[in-house]
Amino acid sequence: MTQIATAMDPYITDEAKGKDWTFLLGDSAERINEIADDSVHLSIYSPPFQSLYTYSPSIRDMGNSLDRDDFFEQYKYIIEGNLRITVPGGLACIHVAQTSTTKTTHGVIGLNDFRGDVIRAYQKAGWTFFGEVTVDKCPQAQAIRTRATSLTFATKNRDSSSSRPALADYLLIFKKPGDRPEQVKTDCTNDEWIEWARPVWYGIKETNTLNARIARETDDERHLTPLQLDFIERCVRLYSNKGDI
Repeated sequence: MTQIATAMDPYITDEAKGKDWTFLLGDSAERINEIADDSVHLSIYSPPFQSLYTYSPSIRDMGNSLDRDDFFEQYKYIIEGNLRITVPGGLACIHVAQTSTTKTTHGVIGLNDFRGDVIRAYQKAGWTFFGEVTVDKCPQAQAIRTRATSLTFATKNRDSSSSRPALADYLLIFKKPGDRPEQVKTDCTNDEWIEWARPVWYGIKETNTLNARIARETDDERHLTPLQLDFIERCVRLYSNKGDI
């Protein structure tokens, strides 16, 4: 294990291996360079939603970018690296949500088109925007978790013009140009496909995540990712063969 630490930016790299898996810990923009060209069949991940979540105090954390332009300037290294390592015809499944503006920070309560910005960033890097799914969310759970006043009964009853629907999650599917080396033979049944081919996914359990040891210490990482394991499983089953990377 290699450790580089400063008062402002503690940084640790590590790796672990087992049967059919390898974990690389570190700055994704750097460690992705260790992965061979045209070697990954499928990628599934959720990027930081700009500054919506604070994962760590590190300046390497994209969630700590100065502003929206700085975020996408840093994010392009991941997008371009992801394209390089993906096999021709391979897919990247990206989990995103729209981000909101606040009166305090932006001067107005509204939304930013984060989903659209991610799509345009991937297309600019050379990916094909291949498909998307809207993932249903529970408005009551979102109101409690995010304290969104726009979802409360009080706002709806006081002035309904200040209320708005809950923010959905999205699966954005990008394809690397070219033909995939092998066709994918899914174990998804026809009945499952009837449900999964809908433009909206239901049944994704919002609490089924890797949120272990949440908020352990003030300066520690808050959580791993809000990405649901059900979401990951569907993408793996639909878009990869056994033994793929």
